[in-house]
Amino acid sequence: MCGIVGYTGSRQAYPIVIDGLKKLEYRGYDSSGVALQQGSSLKVYKKAGKVAALEEHIGIASTLGTTGIGHTRWATHGEPSDRNAHPHISKSGNLAMIHNGIIENYAQIKNELIKEGYQFQSDTDSEVLLNFIEDIKTNNACSLEEAIRIALKRVTGAYVILIIDAEQPDTIIAARKGSPLVIGIGNKEHFLGSDASPMLAYTKEVVYINDYELAIVRPDELILKNLGNEVITPFVQKLDLELAAIEKGGYDHFMLKEIFEQPSTIADSLRGRLVLHESRIILSGVDAIQEKLRNARRVIIVACGTSWHAGLLAEYVIEELCRINVEVEYASEFRYRNPIIDGDDVIIAISQSGETADTLVALERAKEQGATIFGIVNVVGSSIARISHAGCYTHAGPEIGVASTKAYTAQLAVLMLLALKVAQERGTISNERFQALCHELNDIPGKVQWILDHEVDNIKAIAYKYKDAHDALYLGRGYNFPTALEGALKLKEISYIHAEGYPAAEMKHGPIALVDEQLPVVFIASQDAYHEKIISNMQEIKARKGKVIAVVSEGDEITPTIADDIMTVPLADEVIAPLLTVVPLQLLSYYIGVYRGLDVDKPRNLAKSVTVE
Repeated sequence: MCGIVGYTGSRQAYPIVIDGLKKLEYRGYDSSGVALQQGSSLKVYKKAGKVAALEEHIGIASTLGTTGIGHTRWATHGEPSDRNAHPHISKSGNLAMIHNGIIENYAQIKNELIKEGYQFQSDTDSEVLLNFIEDIKTNNACSLEEAIRIALKRVTGAYVILIIDAEQPDTIIAARKGSPLVIGIGNKEHFLGSDASPMLAYTKEVVYINDYELAIVRPDELILKNLGNEVITPFVQKLDLELAAIEKGGYDHFMLKEIFEQPSTIADSLRGRLVLHESRIILSGVDAIQEKLRNARRVIIVACGTSWHAGLLAEYVIEELCRINVEVEYASEFRYRNPIIDGDDVIIAISQSGETADTLVALERAKEQGATIFGIVNVVGSSIARISHAGCYTHAGPEIGVASTKAYTAQLAVLMLLALKVAQERGTISNERFQALCHELNDIPGKVQWILDHEVDNIKAIAYKYKDAHDALYLGRGYNFPTALEGALKLKEISYIHAEGYPAAEMKHGPIALVDEQLPVVFIASQDAYHEKIISNMQEIKARKGKVIAVVSEGDEITPTIADDIMTVPLADEVIAPLLTVVPLQLLSYYIGVYRGLDVDKPRNLAKSVTVE
């Protein structure tokens, strides 16, 4: 949600900033802009729409300058428009600022400034913050750095801000609370970004900025301070990431590339952790809180969106294998509910970005109440990784498509490893069952590859057949219910077709009223303990002339005689099978979106990383 880029050094800033904004387009946005230092003045260009529209708007205008900042905005305060796009210019014209986040008490500050005679050019909270900073600087005759420090102690909310000052050439001042900020270190140059992707072509050395830290960035200098004006030594990390990982690599879309990467990303998430010849699982993060997990009274999983679906499946697996009571909570609700938490609880937080605002706030509350926090994230150095007592990284690599695919299956792989390890340590699983599931898990990358090798043409044909549907139902039982939810979410995100996921048994408690000859009903019907019951549910749909699409296990001879269309996956244990059954649903959503002529990588209104509540 929102993308931030900055550069200061000896190169021309504009090409670097524009290229960085393009690399951050996956985060979701509705307008963009850049600000450049040109001598003792600032030049600002901004435009509603895509970065390409911004480039066209700038045309042949002057883009000289070796210090600049850029922004892609996802609208919160004020509609998407040229006037509400960032960067914003202060009343004097000397300051330009970009902002990711929300200033919750902006209305009060805005009223105070209006009384002083300020007039605002936009409807945003960001312009209010910028002019508040300048007002403090003017009235207190202090430095810009000190004015920022004073202002940020007053405001409530989340932010990353980058500010350039016409009176301070080659200087960017940045600060963060609750939204991500990375600074890349080059040879007498610095790069700033919401994540590392804008700077990968230039440097692998980065500093992750923490909450309540302020950075003064010049070509040959990086100074970090806290809001108490105390200097902090930057912790420089080496990126283990290649530029090719954020490029399409010959695929039509990032989403398709990422679906096809899943055999590798699942294998990467298992590699070095699943040790078959020793019948053990190595997860150092679990070892760090071994006693807590072994004796946990309760596990609470908090997540949002697709990660919540991964958590729901983990509830089934952990309760089955570990015999621990598990609750799965939407982080957005958990943080407001005043839940009962104590020191015997373990909180598992799941987030692709590691920056999800609702999840972060929920964790802070739970940590204050004595719970142990275990983070499962995909981004090294992210906020959730830092706030957790222990955790485990997924190894999905950068996920550029807004709708999660490979990050979801990587989360499932890690959660299954965690469940198996804890079950073994608690003695709630037999050695035979443990070994069998470990071997099943080890076989998953090859089985996903089988789906990609054998089912794509079939799924394309099914997608074309149903591309004009207005609604869809997704039904599953047991371990297949969370997959039904995830399949429905993918269809909504990518094709804008209304879709709902339900437990198959709930169909008769309302949703069956929707069934007619126009309604496709997708059943996740892999071989499991509920297979006969799911067959009965299909027959109920067929009796009402609904269209049945089924995800089935290889060798199933019954379902194909009932379903209108089938998508086949290799046979697997019901605990492990969700890693397979979700793949055809990802492909189905992708191809329906493509056939409907939609931007499947950047669906409307969606952001990749939701960093505001």
